Amino acid sequence: MRAIFGGLFFLFTTTLLLAQKVVEEQGLKTFFTQRGLDGCFVVLDPQKDVLHVYNPERAKVRFRPASTFKIPNALIGLDVGAVQDLDEILPYGGTKEWMKTWEKDMNLRDAMKISNVAVFHQLAKRIGLERMQDRLTAFQYGNALASKDIEIRFWLDGPLEISALEQVDFLHRLVSGKVPVKAETLESVKTLIQYDKKSGVAIYGKTGWLGSKGTQVGWWVGWVEKEGQSYPFALNARIKSLEDAKHRIPIALDCLQKLGYW
Repeated sequence: MRAIFGGLFFLFTTTLLLAQKVVEEQGLKTFFTQRGLDGCFVVLDPQKDVLHVYNPERAKVRFRPASTFKIPNALIGLDVGAVQDLDEILPYGGTKEWMKTWEKDMNLRDAMKISNVAVFHQLAKRIGLERMQDRLTAFQYGNALASKDIEIRFWLDGPLEISALEQVDFLHRLVSGKVPVKAETLESVKTLIQYDKKSGVAIYGKTGWLGSKGTQVGWWVGWVEKEGQSYPFALNARIKSLEDAKHRIPIALDCLQKLGYW
């Protein structure tokens, strides 16, 4: 069942996602329930001026972005020169990490592949609190709140939070050239997060898993490039295990395929 609403869909904070039609996609529910998950999915079609949403109430709720923040973190780091390029080796900082594979110096290419929290924390420290806060504000990224202490991984432990709707809004503005980063910076980050490409259709995305404290949330956010157009999307779901986390990407791909974007 599809419920269609006219007008603007309010994101309840600093931004408005302009869409003349908002379509509630109840037909996507089965992709979540058959895997035993409660979640939401959002995709924007800017050309048709339509926002497709499954579970709009959850889509408005802010959660910490977890490793989906690696997208803006990489954008900021490259744009301000905190890292020279995608091949510069960054230190992991010598900390003991949840995953042993993170305890290694590596470049952004390798760090993004394994979602290395330690290396991206070091990148955030190079950026520095003032520049990080300035860019978060300029990006209008969720509540745009970095920690007052750069030693805190604020995308995991707070105070930074963002909703699925706000993720889509940010990504739409990013691929539309309305986020203040250089075009070459965006192109570099795209090479880091390309998930798949087939028959001229490419999909870019980054997962996230907020699992250490409080409610566990799994993310996958990104955009599809198809026939010269970009379609930003975001999924989040309540997860309880690694097995649940494995369902993030398949659910989103099922949703995108059903709606005709993949």
